[in-house]
Amino acid sequence: MTLKSFAIILILLLIQSKAFSQDPKANSNAVITSDKARFTVLTPEVIRMEWDNEKKFEDRASFTIINRNTEVPNFKVQHKNGWLVIKTDVIELRYKKDSGKFSESNIKILFAINEEELTWIPGMKNSGNLLGTTRTLDGCDGGKTWDGDPIPLEDGIISRDGWYVLDDSFNFLFDNSEWNWVSETKNASEQDWYFFAYGYDFKKALKNYITIAGKIPLPPRYAFGYWWSRYWAYSDREFKELVADFRRYDIPIDVLIIDMDWHLTHGGLKNIKNPQKDPFGELLGWTGYTWNKALFPEPKKFIEWTNKEKLKTALNLHPASGIAPLESQYGEFAKNYGFDTTNQDWIPYKMAEKKWAKTYFNTILKPYENWGVDFWWLDWQQFPTSKVVKDLSNTWWLNYTFFSSMADRTKTRPMLFHRWGGLGNHRYQIGFSGDYKISWESLKYQPYFTHTASNVGYGYWSHDIGGHASGNLDGDAELYTRWLQFGIFSPILRTHSAKISSIERRFWMYPNELPHMVELIKLRYALAPYTYTMARKAYDEGISLCRPMYYDYSKNENAYTFKYQYMYGDQMLFSPTYEPVGDDLIAEQEMWLPEGNWYQLTTGERLEGGTVVKKNYMLKELPLYIKEGSIIPMYPEISNLQEIPNHLILKVFPGEKGSFNLYEDQGDNEKYKSSAFSFTKITQSENENLKTVTILPAKGSYEGMPKSRSYELQLPVSFPPSIVKVNGEEYKYAESKSFKSWSYNGQELTASISIPEQSMASTVEVQITYAKEYMDKKDLLYGKSGAFKRLKEVIGLMKIEIARENWWALLSDRVFAAEQVPVKISYDPNTIINQLELFEKNYKDILDDMRKHRDARTEITDKILVPLEKY
Repeated sequence: MTLKSFAIILILLLIQSKAFSQDPKANSNAVITSDKARFTVLTPEVIRMEWDNEKKFEDRASFTIINRNTEVPNFKVQHKNGWLVIKTDVIELRYKKDSGKFSESNIKILFAINEEELTWIPGMKNSGNLLGTTRTLDGCDGGKTWDGDPIPLEDGIISRDGWYVLDDSFNFLFDNSEWNWVSETKNASEQDWYFFAYGYDFKKALKNYITIAGKIPLPPRYAFGYWWSRYWAYSDREFKELVADFRRYDIPIDVLIIDMDWHLTHGGLKNIKNPQKDPFGELLGWTGYTWNKALFPEPKKFIEWTNKEKLKTALNLHPASGIAPLESQYGEFAKNYGFDTTNQDWIPYKMAEKKWAKTYFNTILKPYENWGVDFWWLDWQQFPTSKVVKDLSNTWWLNYTFFSSMADRTKTRPMLFHRWGGLGNHRYQIGFSGDYKISWESLKYQPYFTHTASNVGYGYWSHDIGGHASGNLDGDAELYTRWLQFGIFSPILRTHSAKISSIERRFWMYPNELPHMVELIKLRYALAPYTYTMARKAYDEGISLCRPMYYDYSKNENAYTFKYQYMYGDQMLFSPTYEPVGDDLIAEQEMWLPEGNWYQLTTGERLEGGTVVKKNYMLKELPLYIKEGSIIPMYPEISNLQEIPNHLILKVFPGEKGSFNLYEDQGDNEKYKSSAFSFTKITQSENENLKTVTILPAKGSYEGMPKSRSYELQLPVSFPPSIVKVNGEEYKYAESKSFKSWSYNGQELTASISIPEQSMASTVEVQITYAKEYMDKKDLLYGKSGAFKRLKEVIGLMKIEIARENWWALLSDRVFAAEQVPVKISYDPNTIINQLELFEKNYKDILDDMRKHRDARTEITDKILVPLEKY
């Protein structure tokens, strides 16, 4: 690297550091004062407006806004006829000087949306607000609360009005101490507003929001794996048996959540109809910190076992009742805190008192963290505000104290698991959405709830996949399967349920659905490189992993109408199925596809966008659509996300061009915030019958970064190549995958190219040439993989139907031959055109053969054949 190049990189890093520091005091060059009013130009689209009669303006960080020292944008200040005018490239603020508090008569902001000039004045209603999120879904069913009212989502930053005002006037402030603490004094400014102008550029609004409100932290990589959770009185032995079953069924897992029965409950919950209460009026034993050795005889050794098994563990906490004299840590806590134990009184909960909080973390939690407990599930359900600091939200403050102290205690990437506390809580992930009712309506609402939370930067809700409790749908295999499908494409994948024996979350207890469920979990792990890259994007740009359609298509009305579908990252559109299948084995639903071509992942069907489509799905089919030209990085089969393979799969979809910038880091430290990470750009282009895929050298480095790795290029919805070259070397066809060769999967209609280890500092260029006669036959490929799968399932059902009474019953040769088409293509890819044309030609005939079979009942066969007829 030349000295000049190094200097440029250093300057860029310094600029980025400046832009995203956490300095609540603004650059003086961005500040304009006019007597009792002060204005701070934070970005071209965001301006702060303060007014105070005593001219005591506020420079401390608030709970929401922590950084005002942004890069100063271009702006002009003018004084016209008694008005102060501040103009950026986007907005123009006008304030009538010496006119008192901000009101509709003395301040206005002008900006344009689609060349139409708009004027904002105080008091103007933001009627187009697209909402944010809420504290919890406890007791809710679908979009309704337990009493039938609509779930009250708070306002978000994003609005169809093209602007938003964040009123920070009455927010809590930090005191600028070494461990920033809630200040006893309130905002010095009587009015403290932040105006965001963005028009239809919602992504710009989010970028501006995280610039001043703090970034969305990147969770540790393991958080994107599978979490097992269930409210159940598991013992040491039972957990080990459970994990052994996961290994037996070859199901990856990363996180083990241990619910509240890990600690003693002191008999308080024995009679749930007449439970005992503690001195604070809470259920006796709901708060607890002493291991229940009847279940865990050697808790430290149990945690050591979880570490050896590569299982990250979290313990459930309900801290509202402080520290009881019944707890093993009572004496040490009292000594360190300075509490008189003469009367063996309970030590009240006082998290808003810094000494109490430090004693709590160091005395109660740190010893368990030293054993290997990785994070904590905070399950606060008690009094909403602090008894130490008036009106302080316990939820917000717990999130802050747990998250901000964790890095120092554990030396790992902080993470907690708790509910939403309000604006600013996007800095303290991950969210626990609460005890949600098991119902189809709940499944329908949850995707909307998840992606809408991104409007306040809260992009990592974790839901009870499968639902928490219900009554009549506890053991519904279909609902659980559909919910799991959504879980695969949600921020956090965690199954859970109440302590109700009829609710089952172990996949192997659903034998008919088990293969698909295992396939889904493995898909989640395979997609981890893609998911993790999008999580980095959330950190850099404020655009969450699951985001509404209107982020990318803000000018299209359908982006707002179809609110139960969403983008999973930049390149995937998911529309979860929220209706049960009928007797005809399919569930129908409408969805909107934006402009461009889209490929369904599981079927290979190509759909032209810019329209509303009505599609049907069998239980094992995913309504997941990939943008044309997309490159999806994937892992091969793995058992956890803590041990990353030195091999990468690149699934390259048809399209004229496309790219992906793969992000990687160590996975569980805070160095990603500085420079310990890498990006690897992958591009693709198509020119007539030539496709070129290029893997560029990795940029950057991190601890444990591999120097080389192998690749597999998968080309779905493609013909077999005629020539494959990697860096100029020709690869030959092989029936099975092996390095320096290509193979073809007739079931998936996918070509695979296996590339041995290559230096990550070098370029890998792959050229794929197809026979020219294939180029006009691409329509033969679209949807055939899905047709093969449906035909296989239908034939299986037909075999059962015709064999009820006739042991010798067979389906026609034509039906069996159609089922074997993908097998024949796999054996000899050169026959693909003939085989696909024959499949299309015989399609209606094979349906007739099955319908007219002499051993089949018409009323049954008609239903069995619907998935093929409607495909």
